[in-house]
Amino acid sequence: MRIGILGLGRIGAFHAATLAGLEAVDSLVVTDPVPAATVSAVERFGATAVDSPEAVIAAGVDGIVVAAATDAHPALILAAVRAGIPVFCEKPVARTVAESLDVLRAVEGSGVEVHIGYNRRFDAGCVAAREAVLSGELGKLHTVRSTTLDPAPPPAAYVAVSGGIFRDCAVHDFDIVRWVTGREVTEVYATGGNRGAEYIAAAGDVDTASAILTLDDGTLAVVSNSRHNARGHDVRLELHGMKDSVAVGLEDRLPLRSVEPGAVFPAGTPHHFFMDRFADAYRAELTAFTEVVAGRATSPCTVADAVEASWVAEACTLSLAEHRPVRLEEVRTI
Repeated sequence: MRIGILGLGRIGAFHAATLAGLEAVDSLVVTDPVPAATVSAVERFGATAVDSPEAVIAAGVDGIVVAAATDAHPALILAAVRAGIPVFCEKPVARTVAESLDVLRAVEGSGVEVHIGYNRRFDAGCVAAREAVLSGELGKLHTVRSTTLDPAPPPAAYVAVSGGIFRDCAVHDFDIVRWVTGREVTEVYATGGNRGAEYIAAAGDVDTASAILTLDDGTLAVVSNSRHNARGHDVRLELHGMKDSVAVGLEDRLPLRSVEPGAVFPAGTPHHFFMDRFADAYRAELTAFTEVVAGRATSPCTVADAVEASWVAEACTLSLAEHRPVRLEEVRTI
């Protein structure tokens, strides 16, 4: 199959490399406003470079990957849908939940599959954790803990348009909590502070945050995030039930140092960034997209799924600002 890629920045170039290595993908058609990025894709992957998203759509591609800046996501998703081409788009759907809802309304009933990129759904550990919940082997859940700690803050220009740590970073935790547990969030309480980069505070955001989510069956989920984890990229998930408990991310590349006497775990080189932590998950995710393009599967993460995670992020952002619990129904007014 022939796949088009719109945007060849850090994640777009990474996706191009992954797609080029998939057996199902015969060729790539790429575009990016930076000429050097398209030249690199041509040289590395034998891709065909064109000068616009419209040209990619006109090139007879079977599927489209949107990896452009967030502000461009809605227009690019809808252009692909209007052309009847299945589309994979990196999260988020749009910069705001209102725009995401506009996209949702536009794609509903179109018959065109839209796959939003929440890569943790394809991480082997998260998949196994979900199976443990669904099988009942954990019993009734009482506590979930989801952690995302970045090795260093993103650039100031990125922070200025990110929408804040809950919309940009913690939204991955919100999505995986929903997906693994199969439950919805009903209430949140969020707090945060600034421990390092001054430009994050200047942008009205926090660099370290925590949120307690109450799920619709009473389970409590604790989400922890920070832009500062010098040891590496730390992503973990714990599920504690009345019969058993499981953890995702407790392996030798965990970026956490034990100070217990005689402890040798973790023994490996810590994960440096999300691209090495989730390399296998990204490959599985894009492989799943090729199945969607081939018509053998439906979207494993729809626009509606992404909107649900965004509602949680909106509630947490409001909770942080007003220092109070916020029920999800309060923000579902758009």
